[in-house]
Amino acid sequence: MNAKVENWNDLRVFLAVARAGSLSGAAEELGVNHSTVFRRIGAFETELGVRLFERLPNGYFLTPAGEELRDGALRIEEEIAGLSRKVTGQDLRLSGTVRVTTIDMLALGLLPRHLAAFHAAFPGIEVDLVIDNATLSLSRREADIALRVGNTPPETLVGRRAGRLVFAVYRSADYCAHSPETDLAQHDWIGFDSEHAALARRFAAYLPEARPILRTNSVAAALAATQAGIGLAILPCGLADLEPDLVRVAPVSDDFTLDLWLLTHEDLRQTARIRAFLDFLAEALAKEAPLLQGRKIPSVPPQPDVGDE
Repeated sequence: MNAKVENWNDLRVFLAVARAGSLSGAAEELGVNHSTVFRRIGAFETELGVRLFERLPNGYFLTPAGEELRDGALRIEEEIAGLSRKVTGQDLRLSGTVRVTTIDMLALGLLPRHLAAFHAAFPGIEVDLVIDNATLSLSRREADIALRVGNTPPETLVGRRAGRLVFAVYRSADYCAHSPETDLAQHDWIGFDSEHAALARRFAAYLPEARPILRTNSVAAALAATQAGIGLAILPCGLADLEPDLVRVAPVSDDFTLDLWLLTHEDLRQTARIRAFLDFLAEALAKEAPLLQGRKIPSVPPQPDVGDE
């Protein structure tokens, strides 16, 4: 393909469609509407004089010319992102914006009180919090910092293990009145779908005969469903123990334990505002280790065990 590409914004739109395989997915990534992406791709193909996508009923697929352009555009994207990271990495001001990505259970159940304390300590730093179970790219500057769970963080990122999440079985305070069975496998369960494949696999190994009546891709939603009395669920102690209407029923194996990681890109780790957030949150989470590991249970009125009538 010998066409000349002069506008990086055209390549950004092209790469978004190539990644998403659809106009709607690209529009969501770029923060524009569907029709804008449609016009931009059409104009880009006209300018280049080549067809980049095959428009099929099930999505947009790259032509050979599109594949060639994608490979080159990815190299350009990485060079631009690398330059941006290096420039940002020289920023010594304790001001500006830090873009943080994490999953819903941490954003809702763990971070708010620490974000409030961080703002009090660093009022000049704004935090953009992106809640997404998918992993945003730190290399492409979709986020500056990731707070993630998992026992094997990506090798391309740097950071630290900031804690451990221990899980246990929970129920609502009045659940036993509706389901008195003592065998855990005979209870109604709330499980997780393929977005939480690690938890789903561990649950299947823990109670292979149990069949969840509700599955969700959200730990926060599982916690809310447990509070509503739908069934039992395996939840992080650091979140569930803070809810007075939830009761811890039984421990689970160490296989459920997940490490908590604070990650960033190598080029950003010395940026003052990013360093400040990393250090502040790491210290705050270290102080909460007993809660996160299920060793510190807030005082709640005694509740009967599952199966008591």
